[in-house]
Amino acid sequence: MGLEKMVEKAEKLVRQKRVVYLGGGRFSVVGNHGTYVVQQLPDGRLTCTCQGFRRRHVCSHVAAVTILREIKR
Repeated sequence: MGLEKMVEKAEKLVRQKRVVYLGGGRFSVVGNHGTYVVQQLPDGRLTCTCQGFRRRHVCSHVAAVTILREIKR
């Protein structure tokens, strides 16, 4: 998935309120193929439980959390 498409998907997840803060630096993100947990690590980086993140170290779920955190500032 290209970067532009990934950002569009992330924006859609935020618009549709499919990103929920669970507390403790954890977010639940309801994606198109399942529900994933995005976790903020002690060094500030974000990780995701989806297969795409495991392969590429980037995904629309992490992008959605990043967008939501920027909106909430």
